[in-house]
Amino acid sequence: MMSTLISTVYAQNIQLHYDFGENRKLFTSTVEMFKPDKYGSTFFFIDMDYSSDARNIDNGLSLAYWEIARAFKWNETQKFMPRVEYNGGVFKLDGEDTPFIPIENAYLAGIERTWASADFSKILTLQANYKYIQDKENAAFQLTAVWTLQMLKGKLSFLGFADFWKEEMFWGTSYRFLSEPQLWYNFARKFSVGSEIELSNNFVGPEFAVKPTIALKWTL
Repeated sequence: MMSTLISTVYAQNIQLHYDFGENRKLFTSTVEMFKPDKYGSTFFFIDMDYSSDARNIDNGLSLAYWEIARAFKWNETQKFMPRVEYNGGVFKLDGEDTPFIPIENAYLAGIERTWASADFSKILTLQANYKYIQDKENAAFQLTAVWTLQMLKGKLSFLGFADFWKEEMFWGTSYRFLSEPQLWYNFARKFSVGSEIELSNNFVGPEFAVKPTIALKWTL
């Protein structure tokens, strides 16, 4: 039962989002994988944005970003798992000849704790991390929550994460917040239709922002 639920909730998937937030109007693809094993788990995702009205890019890739993380365990009763993570990518400003700008390499190390219901329909993971952002922050932190809630016998899935971290930005603030809750209706085991709402503060600017999408998901 556990392996079936893990494959349903966490199996590799491909998502295609259309972002209709203000000054957005772009497509984003996401490739995501979570794979548990007897020594812990591996997770990664890759996001790519295709054009952007706000940046006057009407043909081609405007952003590529990925994260990869590994959590470690040595027995089945272990409550806290050490973890490491890497984040990085590139984005492009307006203009055909503008080069891609790097998103700084970020390296994280910390611990995580997961709680789950008996049937694994409700899962919550909390993480506390030291964060090193290359050439920018030598001693920052990041707190993360990741959740899964399966409803209507697995037909409806509420998933998401929330990050809060320290990072000095040119507009002067030090603390940033990003959350991306997703709601999916699962028409079949492999095919889902849903939405993601990006909620952020001090992320791409000093203001609080709400950026909704409509999306398709294919589970591999």
